[in-house]
Amino acid sequence: MKAARFGLTVAGLVMATAMAMGQGSTAPEKALVIEVSVPAPRAEVWKAFATSEGLSTWLTPGAVVDLRPGGEWTAHFPGGKTGGGTIVSLVPEEEMVLAAMAPEQFPAVRAARTRARFQFESKGDFTVVRLTQTGWKTGAEWDRAYQYLTVGNAQLLATLCRRFVSGPIDWKKEWGEDAADKPASK
Repeated sequence: MKAARFGLTVAGLVMATAMAMGQGSTAPEKALVIEVSVPAPRAEVWKAFATSEGLSTWLTPGAVVDLRPGGEWTAHFPGGKTGGGTIVSLVPEEEMVLAAMAPEQFPAVRAARTRARFQFESKGDFTVVRLTQTGWKTGAEWDRAYQYLTVGNAQLLATLCRRFVSGPIDWKKEWGEDAADKPASK
């Protein structure tokens, strides 16, 4: 079935063996793994993900991408909320790693940040985008943030896919006249 090719896979809680450098630890690391097949060439998907103009076509109007280690990858939502993070590393058209900000309702997680690794792989006429989010700690707030971001990050990647299936998002239709016309604030 063709629609299945656009599928989104949530591996959820993946127990990956994490060998801490120099520590010899074999404790499994909690990771959120989500992947989507986007019906577009990798160069186009990368442009939509790694430029302010591209990110603004599917995530938020006025999104900011400063494509360099230490640069911001930020979405500015109505009501003044922000999401995204700081670029830790990147390999053009292959990978971007962020020190990711959790939503404001998870202040300890937002302050500590997780590591969000986005990988881009060509598969025929599609690009597989895989998010592996690590750096999860223990505790009730961390558990709630993980549950929230399991859904939220799946929606994030589904929206990226939607951008290539249906075209750039019309923010006036999506959020209304006022929200779409407001400039992004930092």
